Amino acid sequence: MGRHKERTGGKGRRRAADPDLVSPEPPAARHRDDYPAGPLRLADRAAAAAAELLALAVPVDCVCCGTEDLALCGTCARQIRLLTGNPFRAEAQAPALMDMDGTVLLPVVAAGVYRGELAQAVLSFKRHGQAQLGDVLAKALAGAVSAATGDPAGLWLVPVPTSNGAYRKRGFSPVHLLLKRSCSYRASGAAEGSGPLVVDALRKAGPLAGARRGGDGNGSVALRRPAGGQKGLGRGARSRRVRGSMRTRGGLWPPEPRGRACIIVDDVLTTGATLAEAARALRQAGGVVLGAVVLAATRPPVASDFGAADRMVAGETGGRGKNKPKKDE
Repeated sequence: MGRHKERTGGKGRRRAADPDLVSPEPPAARHRDDYPAGPLRLADRAAAAAAELLALAVPVDCVCCGTEDLALCGTCARQIRLLTGNPFRAEAQAPALMDMDGTVLLPVVAAGVYRGELAQAVLSFKRHGQAQLGDVLAKALAGAVSAATGDPAGLWLVPVPTSNGAYRKRGFSPVHLLLKRSCSYRASGAAEGSGPLVVDALRKAGPLAGARRGGDGNGSVALRRPAGGQKGLGRGARSRRVRGSMRTRGGLWPPEPRGRACIIVDDVLTTGATLAEAARALRQAGGVVLGAVVLAATRPPVASDFGAADRMVAGETGGRGKNKPKKDE
């Protein structure tokens, strides 16, 4: 903008306007990728080139929409954040966690409903454990833990153990990996700080525990666990399969859950049989199980429960508590 002038009367002379009334000239525009130092520009270009080479060597597509070169594109990551931005109470839709008269046996807070982009991301992470997926899902799980517990000191976050076969196939435990990313992972003997401790207090029981009886044809009786996983099983079949399948860890320095306030953590809630079994094992060892937190619930909550999760799980309120209705979007 040129300097503003105003015309004066008389001989037609011009004079400069009042400087206080003249807007300053805008600074020259700069590109966002301009660095003040050459090494920074070089490092940025080298990182971009390395990313392109990696995409050529190991092609990857978004697990939700198929966008190239990203395990999870920005649009789908944002959708997952929206799906998990409002944790809710989910035990009402899990038959194993509710008594016949409607009494809550184990309160559960879920980060989101198992559908759409969230379901695709959870499935892909459980199969392959991509770091990009883990970052997004870990933040969602951390939000659900915070909504349920309020980050009290001394609280134990106890992950549900994976089976030996699944661990050998994947090479990792999805729930443990997400907890390590979302919380400060500490061993059971570590000093307690202001937040909850992630304690690996449960393990899968041996092949003889909780199994069904069957003959071997020679008059002897053997104990066998049903073959296969839980996918596709109904409520009764899931309960029978997981009954007696967990126990607390032993060893030289085993965690001691007696008298400890515990929150069980799992990835997906279906009928609630797995969480119920984990709660049984902890309570049998003297632990005080306050509730559970899951990343996703397969059944959408009823309208009255679809709201911000209260902190009854952390023992801050009595009874079932009241949830505020979700605002219309």
